[in-house]
Amino acid sequence: MRTIVITGGTDGMGGALARHFLTVGDQVAVIGRSRAKFDALLSAVGDPSAADRAEFVAADLSLVADSRRVVAHLTDRYEQIDALVLAASFIRNRRHITTEGHEASWALFFLSKFILVIGFAAALRASGRSVIVNTSVPGAKADSIDFDDPDLTQGFTFGKSNAQQRRANELLGILATRDNPDLSYVTWGPARLVRSSFAGDVGIGMKLAATVLAPLLGQQPADAVRPLIDLIDNPAPGRAAYRGPKPVPLVVGPHDKQDAIRLDDLVRTNARGA
Repeated sequence: MRTIVITGGTDGMGGALARHFLTVGDQVAVIGRSRAKFDALLSAVGDPSAADRAEFVAADLSLVADSRRVVAHLTDRYEQIDALVLAASFIRNRRHITTEGHEASWALFFLSKFILVIGFAAALRASGRSVIVNTSVPGAKADSIDFDDPDLTQGFTFGKSNAQQRRANELLGILATRDNPDLSYVTWGPARLVRSSFAGDVGIGMKLAATVLAPLLGQQPADAVRPLIDLIDNPAPGRAAYRGPKPVPLVVGPHDKQDAIRLDDLVRTNARGA
């Protein structure tokens, strides 16, 4: 029985993955904000034994303190983690500051992932055949990170914020596989729109896409995550990137290793104990 940890695992693609792995008999820890959605997910599995193999960890992953608490709790509970799926999402098209002083999108979409990936490193290594799936769409430009102002206090735009998070998560893969060469680290995005409840504070354009276009043109979450199930069941050591089932090239910058180390230093220095 494998141990699968899923952030954002109560709804959407994360929820579809949680249902699948509970159905096939794995142990699943779901990190999310809604206990009611988790209970509904368990009911949808339809297997009484699922409750014994499932755990809900309530957390707001835009907060560094909550991310660190999750790491402490799950590393105390599980000596081995076979798969870590990073799927938590809350889209913002405006700059928002958390109570800890971080830009909220940077905190949720990168700082929390950094904390979990680094914090679970020993448990992932103990698996011997572990995988991290980071639902951060690959392909951002190599120079997308503002190392001098990662909270984007100057010149914030949704596009700049989004590209910075995505590039940072690709560099995180360099850090993760550097110390665990047997680890599979995959940055992944769906091939097209996905039908799911939309969590976010966004403008009219995104709301239109979420409420109108996705139901008409999007795929069901269970269909969208089928390529992810295969990647988790058959992990290949090293870094890779996919859009849906299709592998795409990793972005290679002129100073990737140095940038990864610089990012590591930046987070450890400025993320209030991350």
